[in-house]
Amino acid sequence: MADEGFSPDGQPLPNGADTAPTAGMISQYVKDLSFENPNAPGIFQAQEPPAIDVQFNIGSGQVGEDVHEVTLKIEARAEVGGQVAFIVDLSYAGLFGFRNVPADQVQPFLLGEAPRLLFPFARRVLADSVRDGGFPPLLLEPIDFGQLYLQQQAAQDEGQQGIVGQA
Repeated sequence: MADEGFSPDGQPLPNGADTAPTAGMISQYVKDLSFENPNAPGIFQAQEPPAIDVQFNIGSGQVGEDVHEVTLKIEARAEVGGQVAFIVDLSYAGLFGFRNVPADQVQPFLLGEAPRLLFPFARRVLADSVRDGGFPPLLLEPIDFGQLYLQQQAAQDEGQQGIVGQA
């Protein structure tokens, strides 16, 4: 077992060498935001609550050495009596830096942990946009992105095994 400050072969590490795995958010930002209120002002006279459909998508890409961008895309559409009340498209992104993180751990972080960190801020931007459009704020429930990632991976693993089994 190597002592702290020494490499596995017993050689001293350079002064200040940091070999611990580290992942963190560098910055976050609104990448794209669109709000449409196509039937105003008439839609404000509607007496029934709107039917709201919300869709999520997560994308990631490498933008530099050990730096990745994760984009959380949220699309919300509300309709009342067959008329569109509002449509919101939000792409909220963050830059994440990695150092000494094993390659097989980067993807789970980017698609599970990074969206969890971005979500509260994206949720606020979305709620404020809907409120500023004249509607009550749309407050989304928390989402377990880590569990969604694990479910997606399990489904992909089953699909790959099924394809191999059919060959």
